[in-house]
Amino acid sequence: MNKNWNRVFEIINKPERIIIGLMSGTSLDGLDIALCAVNGNGIDTRLEVLKFETFDYSNEFKMQVKSIFAKRDADLQMVCLMNEQVALQHAELILEALSAWGIKKEEVDVIASHGQTIYHAPKSFHGLPGYPNGTLQIGDGDHIAVKTGILTISDFRQKHIAAGGEGAPLALYGDYLLFSKAGEDRIMLNIGGIANFTYLPGDQDSAKVCSTDVGPGNTLMDQYVQRHFEGLYYDENAAIARTGQSNPALLEALLEHEFLSLGFPKTTGPELFSLSYLEGAMTKSETKSLARQDVLATLCCFSAEVIIRAINQFLHTDQNIKVYMSGGGMHNPLLVSQLKAGLPLLQFHTTESLGINPDAKESVLFALLANETLVGSAINFGDSSGAPAVYMGKISLPG
Repeated sequence: MNKNWNRVFEIINKPERIIIGLMSGTSLDGLDIALCAVNGNGIDTRLEVLKFETFDYSNEFKMQVKSIFAKRDADLQMVCLMNEQVALQHAELILEALSAWGIKKEEVDVIASHGQTIYHAPKSFHGLPGYPNGTLQIGDGDHIAVKTGILTISDFRQKHIAAGGEGAPLALYGDYLLFSKAGEDRIMLNIGGIANFTYLPGDQDSAKVCSTDVGPGNTLMDQYVQRHFEGLYYDENAAIARTGQSNPALLEALLEHEFLSLGFPKTTGPELFSLSYLEGAMTKSETKSLARQDVLATLCCFSAEVIIRAINQFLHTDQNIKVYMSGGGMHNPLLVSQLKAGLPLLQFHTTESLGINPDAKESVLFALLANETLVGSAINFGDSSGAPAVYMGKISLPG
């Protein structure tokens, strides 16, 4: 038998697997690397984060990715080259992390790589008759496997689409496995570039679980800062936005897109909520001369309002719900204060109180998905959740 498959079977039969989860989001700030010890599978999964760190990207690498990110007219040669470049960069950072942590690569069983999303095109966005949902993550798994010498599982979102989903959000799978708790209704709110949440019922009925994108989290704020504030990639601690005032006319125009009133589940991305979207809203509301700090304050209010309306739309009643936050947006004090003011009956926490570093949550998710691909059973979330019961990820052998 091929020695690589012997290794796969060894990993499958181990009582505990050491899995590296990788996540690189739309903010392009760096690569999240979570080294996880994973036992069991399904709702009996037990996971411990052994090490976690975000490794910063160089400005040059950020610009390379941004040259093809969320652009319909991206240079096809650069897309081709960056598929390899992203993988090689991620592999280098993995090896750097292992060296810094004093861990031999032979001690790691699997790498679970999300890759780098460069375009997300569900039917609700592209609107082209006869075409399916689509999404594209670059960062080839074979390159990671060969350069690191570690079995790699990657490209998770394609199976989701092939089975009838939209390729996002995938948080539902990991949230249910790791955070579902009998007797406590929970909302796992992730505020990344796009904000999404997963509802976990206290009766742990998988058919009642729902996960959905709701609209922009940080993406518009980050894009605006990168365009108008040289040297900055985001508004740290809302330092700029807190000096401004939200503009009611611009906020109203931003809130008018039909996506925001669609039912759940649904997905979106920075392809829709872009600077062009903002410019259209500013033209419509006659606010093109608005001070930059006021624009940022309004964008922050927009993200908060989108999340508040979505949660209210989903819950319908004043349920006793605990909200557990993760993602970069939870570090924005202005955004969090607006969420708490808009949802006063809900209790807000971070996933730190559940034993998972909230900054590591998304990279942990892909470690969980890889574990399920190897040893799990497909989970049935019912017909209405937009979450097909499938195993996700392509396996790349290191040799």
